[in-house]
Amino acid sequence: MTKPIGLRGQGMSRRQILKAGLTVTAVAAVGRSGDAPAQIQTSRSQGIRVIDIHAHYFPQTYLDLVSGDGKRFNAEYHMTDKGWFIKTPAASNGPLSPKFIDLKARIADMEQQGVSVQAISLTSPMLYWGDEELSSKLARAWNDAATAAHAANPTKLVAFLTLPMLYPDRALDELDRARKLPGMRGVYMGTNIEGHDLDDPLFEPILGRIEAFDLPIFLHPVETIGGERLKPFFLSNLLGNPVDTAIAACRLIFGGVLDRHPKLQVCLPHAGGVLPILVGRLDQGWKTRPELKALPQAPSIYLQRFTYDTITHSKPVMEFVIKEVGAERVMIGSDYCFAMGYDRPVQFLEQIDLTSAQRQMILGGNAAQLLKL
Repeated sequence: MTKPIGLRGQGMSRRQILKAGLTVTAVAAVGRSGDAPAQIQTSRSQGIRVIDIHAHYFPQTYLDLVSGDGKRFNAEYHMTDKGWFIKTPAASNGPLSPKFIDLKARIADMEQQGVSVQAISLTSPMLYWGDEELSSKLARAWNDAATAAHAANPTKLVAFLTLPMLYPDRALDELDRARKLPGMRGVYMGTNIEGHDLDDPLFEPILGRIEAFDLPIFLHPVETIGGERLKPFFLSNLLGNPVDTAIAACRLIFGGVLDRHPKLQVCLPHAGGVLPILVGRLDQGWKTRPELKALPQAPSIYLQRFTYDTITHSKPVMEFVIKEVGAERVMIGSDYCFAMGYDRPVQFLEQIDLTSAQRQMILGGNAAQLLKL
């Protein structure tokens, strides 16, 4: 690929929850991404090391820290018979599957999906809501648990480290430490950081250090645009996530970050969100608006500076994105194990018209190069 491109004691016990999750994994036969029977591997992916770039993980030690030290921020996590819940000042999430925590259930799901490797990352509500001390402890706890997950499953799991981004000195120290941990292959951060966009000067030294270390960044929506208007109907996710991804990409483009850091590699989730479909509009603005004249190239040129996952839930949209950015910039993603993701990410790609070489790149070749696997 071309460069740069709790509350415990509420409801069921954790043991019962995790056991239930394994049972669900064992009996699942039909996923969200289609109606075909589940298979261990599809014929066109056999013999290929399939790498899932977009898969989320909540370690128990991290959740215990949220419910312990996080109490002074009114944060908590607890399990129930319907799943588990996490609440922070930034956002709440749940009910969530025990498979987010249980590595054995995860590996069993990967086998069923035909996925060889997951690049695991944290997800909403992230850790930016804490003060300097807690945010730093949360980042360290997640990173240490992620490298332990890799050590327990060295051929199956690698990780994107996370940082206390609002505190640059702490973030740089954790970056220097965590990047050396076994299994770390990149950096994970939100599409905005507690309302700060990624071209904020606050983040400049962190982005520069990430570039110097040749680590890819994987972005993910956390607190999305829209406010009260998008709270009904799950629109904060359905619309907010893809729009916030595009905003983050545009701030990196128009804010000059990609020009200041020509080797910085950024992966956009959800196939770039609405960015690819709106790039013509962005180009028109660049041609006609005086406030955009400082950008040295058309916004469409910068599509080649990003990589993208396959989470579109649409054959024509996925084909459009591949046509716009090139198969060499697209990688399998599942959003494991959210309902808005794919149960069978490999089978989703089966319906896309690709050459054998393109299919191999998207299934694993591109990610192997990006993550240095």
